[in-house]
Amino acid sequence: MLRPKNLRKEDLQENDRYVIHSPTVPLSLLQSAALGIVQGLTEFLPISSSAHLILIPYFFGWTDPGLAFDVALHLGTLVGVMAYFWKDFWEMLTLPTHRKTLGFLIVATIPGAVMGLLFEHKVETVFRSPALIAWALITMGALLAIADRKARGIKAVPDLTWADALIIGISQALALIPGVSRSGITITTALALGYKREEAARFSFLMSAPIIAGAGILKMKAILMAPDKAALGAGFICSALAGDDCSSGSACPSRGHRRSPPASISPSMLRS
Repeated sequence: MLRPKNLRKEDLQENDRYVIHSPTVPLSLLQSAALGIVQGLTEFLPISSSAHLILIPYFFGWTDPGLAFDVALHLGTLVGVMAYFWKDFWEMLTLPTHRKTLGFLIVATIPGAVMGLLFEHKVETVFRSPALIAWALITMGALLAIADRKARGIKAVPDLTWADALIIGISQALALIPGVSRSGITITTALALGYKREEAARFSFLMSAPIIAGAGILKMKAILMAPDKAALGAGFICSALAGDDCSSGSACPSRGHRRSPPASISPSMLRS
C-alpha cells in the first residue's frame, strides 16, 4: 500500500480523514505538472487515469500525492469535459425535451456517490495498492475487449431507460478501485446493454461531470489543506489544458461534431 512519507503515528488518527491527503513531502512543480498532463490525456481513454496517477509515482519513487491530489487533477479534466459538452448540459437544463437525459445522469451518479461515501477510507488507502491496480487493469482490459468484439449495438442515448441508467451507474461505482477505468467500465456495460459504441462513449463522458464534481466537493477541504498549493495548482492547470486539448483540439476535427465522443475514444480505436 502506498502511504505519504514522514507521517507521524499521531497523524493517523481514525477521526482525521484529511491527513492521508496532505503528505508532508509534496511533489515538485515538475512532477505535479507531469501528472496533470498524464491525467488530462488518459481521462479520455478507457485505461484508468487514476491508476496512472498512482503507478507513475510508485515506479519513479515519488511521494504518493494521495486521493485529494487525484481529485484535484480530475477537476482539471472536468474543465475539458465541460468545454466539449457544454451545449449538451445547457440543453438538458433549458429544454424540456432533454430533461429526461438529465434525470438519467442523476440516477447513474447515485450508486457511485453512495459507494464513494461508504468506502472513502478504503479508496484512499487499501485500494491504492499497486498489486490490486495491476489486476484491475488486466481484468478491465479483457472485459472491454470482449464487450467490444461482441458489440452489435443499435441503441442511442435517447433510447436509455431508467434501468439501463442505473445499471451503468452501478458499474461506474466499481471505478472507485484505481485500475478500473470509469470510462472503460461504463462503456463496456453500455455495449453489453446494446448501445452503439459512439453512444456508449458519449453517455460515459456526460456521466463523468457530476461524479467528478461531487468528488471535488467532498474533497474540497482536503484540497484546500494541501501543504503546497503551487504544486497542486500546476497539476490542475496542466490537467485542464491537456484534457481540453485532447477533447476539443487535435482530438476533434471541429466543434460541430459535439454529438460524437472525443476522437481519442473513437470506435476505430475501441476496435483496435
